Amino acid sequence: MKKLLFIFLVLLIIQPVFSQENKGLALTPPMGWNSWNKFGCDVNEEMIMEMADAMVESGMRDAGYEYIVIDDCWQIGRDSLGNIIPDPERFPSGMKALGDYIHSLGLKFGVYSCAGSKTCQGRPGSRGYQFQDARTYAEWGVDYLKYDWCYNEGQNAEAAYQTMSDALKATGRPIVFSICEWGDNEPWKWGEGIGHLWRTTADIRDCFECEFDWGGLGVLDIIDEQAELYPYAGPGHWNDPDMLEVGNGGMTNTEYKSHFSMWAMLAAPLMAGNDLRDMKEKTVDILTNEDVIAVNQDKLGKQARRFMDMGDYEIWAKPLSNGEVAVCFLNRSHHTWQLDYDWQQYTMYFVRDVNVHKNTYEIWDCWEHENIGNTDEQLSVEIPSHGVLMVTLKKQENEE
Repeated sequence: MKKLLFIFLVLLIIQPVFSQENKGLALTPPMGWNSWNKFGCDVNEEMIMEMADAMVESGMRDAGYEYIVIDDCWQIGRDSLGNIIPDPERFPSGMKALGDYIHSLGLKFGVYSCAGSKTCQGRPGSRGYQFQDARTYAEWGVDYLKYDWCYNEGQNAEAAYQTMSDALKATGRPIVFSICEWGDNEPWKWGEGIGHLWRTTADIRDCFECEFDWGGLGVLDIIDEQAELYPYAGPGHWNDPDMLEVGNGGMTNTEYKSHFSMWAMLAAPLMAGNDLRDMKEKTVDILTNEDVIAVNQDKLGKQARRFMDMGDYEIWAKPLSNGEVAVCFLNRSHHTWQLDYDWQQYTMYFVRDVNVHKNTYEIWDCWEHENIGNTDEQLSVEIPSHGVLMVTLKKQENEE
């Protein structure tokens, strides 16, 4: 009886400790790189190391990117004790050594698994091995886990993700937990406290406006599915509209700017998905735009709302700390938008700290990196097809 009482008391003591682990993580949307969009199953140790090197050399690390995440196909089986086995031909040095190399560059290490019996590519999943796998990841120095939903065999999604969440917390290592069940079970309603981010849609495709009969969504469709989820985003718990396609070649440079701008406005994780070793200058310029990244990483952690919907033309607004606001004019049409906007005509009623009728705000163009007027004046500008004008409103210094 005394022994049972002792065990009960110990559990009461350690449970709060477990529940506190992983808090304080992802207080702003995670930034990094993931292998899937560009490479699919074609992953190996050398390429991952080169990608980590390129993240540093390109300036992406200094711009805020930190996670190097290996997606599906790194695992090949389990040993006689049930331990997960990395592919020895593709990862001959082992995952611990790879993680050490990534850490030596001032970056963080991420891997992929699945809540089902198999991963989406038929490799061993974590069902039935959650605590064992979590301990293994911690021993490797893993900092980020993307956890998929294939071969789930009818599990309850919330319970399945809670199990792996508990397993990660029990390791004592701070590991960002990325829930990837495509929004099928509305994870925004239960994900906070279980994961740090949750996918809200089907997989992204490298196109701006497109339709597929075999799965996947283009940028505009994903934006529409994300639009009403703003109440669920905040520090430590983010809506995830999937990884970036910037630089993969399926969109124009204008469309990639819009893609990146809207992910920043939506407080989405910024996980690059291109080949970092061979980037054009314009791709680097998009991915490292400090003004756009600052909007994404704003500590207030608000997701933008669609302030005005005029069909082909939309205006989005995102409250920022220090009484500022980011505004994005999105041109969904195939024609140039001759924008002629009167700041005094409309009130962004949900942005409490900003009142353009009472104060004058400078308008900072996040792509041209220059002041383009103030809110006492009419804003007149051309926005190209599928393009954006993304600005931040900053109160003039002489204003109280």
